[in-house]
Amino acid sequence: MVAFEPRLFAEIDPDERPSLAASLVPVAAMIVFLSVGIVVFDLDPQFPLFWGIAFTGLFVRYHLGFSWDALYDGITDSILMGMRVVLIMFVVYALVSTWIQAGTIPGLMYYGLELLTPEIFLPLTAILAAIVSFAVGSSWTTAGTLGVAFIGIGSGLGIPAPMTAGAILSGAYTGDKQSPLSDTTNLAAAVTNTDLYEHINAMRAGTLVAFGLSVVLYVFLGLSASGTIPAGRVGAIQSAIAGSYAVTPLVFVPIVVTFGLAIYGIPALPTLGTGVFAGALTSMAVQGTGFTAAWTAAQSGTAPETGMKLVDGLLESGGLLGGAWIVTIALAALSLGGILERTGMLAVLAHHLGRLSRGVASLTGVTAISAVAMNMLAAEQYISIVVPGMTLRNLYNEQGLKSKNLSRAVEASGTTSAALIPWNSGGLFMAGTLGVSTLSYAPYYFFGFLSPLVLVFMGLTGWQIAYKEGEAGETTPKSEGSVPAAPGED
Repeated sequence: MVAFEPRLFAEIDPDERPSLAASLVPVAAMIVFLSVGIVVFDLDPQFPLFWGIAFTGLFVRYHLGFSWDALYDGITDSILMGMRVVLIMFVVYALVSTWIQAGTIPGLMYYGLELLTPEIFLPLTAILAAIVSFAVGSSWTTAGTLGVAFIGIGSGLGIPAPMTAGAILSGAYTGDKQSPLSDTTNLAAAVTNTDLYEHINAMRAGTLVAFGLSVVLYVFLGLSASGTIPAGRVGAIQSAIAGSYAVTPLVFVPIVVTFGLAIYGIPALPTLGTGVFAGALTSMAVQGTGFTAAWTAAQSGTAPETGMKLVDGLLESGGLLGGAWIVTIALAALSLGGILERTGMLAVLAHHLGRLSRGVASLTGVTAISAVAMNMLAAEQYISIVVPGMTLRNLYNEQGLKSKNLSRAVEASGTTSAALIPWNSGGLFMAGTLGVSTLSYAPYYFFGFLSPLVLVFMGLTGWQIAYKEGEAGETTPKSEGSVPAAPGED
């Protein structure tokens, strides 16, 4: 899941270790460059990130004395760590196009419009996404398959796409967090030396509270957003779909194949790759698409002409080549994060954040902040789990806390917040796949906010906080600033 061991504060030679002030300089510069480039000059994020890479490279080379080779190594390590993510991005873009060409996504839209109503659509979307994500162990797979269809169904029912995207993500990340097949779930357990199922059990109560509150909010949101669908709108959409695609149960073969492999435990990349082949073969067998046309759609995307502008827009896709815009941002952000990691700046920032903790409540809050900060700086959710998970282990041990408190904290805040950051690989993927910008769906991605908030509530109240067992039973919970009792064995 990660191709290298991140540098930790204690492992860095003090003569080489950057100061806190020096570590904050590239962070401040990145904020300025992104703000000026995107907000003031309306640029895409690629070149503001490039400015940040250039500034940071020059700063650490000539002010901190790092060699160019060291910076190249940091960039290489970071890109290697994120390469599977980049490959998944490309494959999912091809998969969406082949599934549209095969009639799979149009078929889901056709039947979904027949079965769903605006009032129940948002909460049901969140629940179904959670179930699928739990089964396949991947929020990305869920969003790139079921999620794309739900965006189309929601638009047909008059639900704004940002609301639908928020519900999809809330469900997808809920199921992902609780699935033993999820890579981030396994990673959080591994870097904190926690048993996988102990980690999952530790997350369950907080996850259910955050997701339950999210579903309730979607119920109210659905009631307020449903309104009245214009007469004949659903029928017109279904007619447009049926006029351009053969809508039969056979179009769902790619879904059965892809989700079957995922549930069986096949990793995401070969599973999604098989889904591309299943989509191309289904488009040839069911829709009568020629061999060249089927694979051209996978490469260059789809531009259907159904006679209805709304349907054409929903079923338009960019294919493999359409993923290049997203991937260039991801590579730039990973490169910048690689420099910050290799020079020890991420370790310094995480260390100083850890020093702010004085008890269980502040330690829980610091963990959440550290994970979100790493997501922003390194642009990759794996780092948001690994760096705080490894940096803060000793502090949890000193407080007499079981490791599952730390594993729960890094995932409850790191995994879920990735999709809220526009330049993070998670935010880029979700925005590109669902066709809704990160800032547009963020207000409706309730689980992304509630999961860290419930975590902080746990720290403040002591609810679900697990202490190590001492000779006389469980350690007494400590207040802020108290001296920790001698911990027992985990």
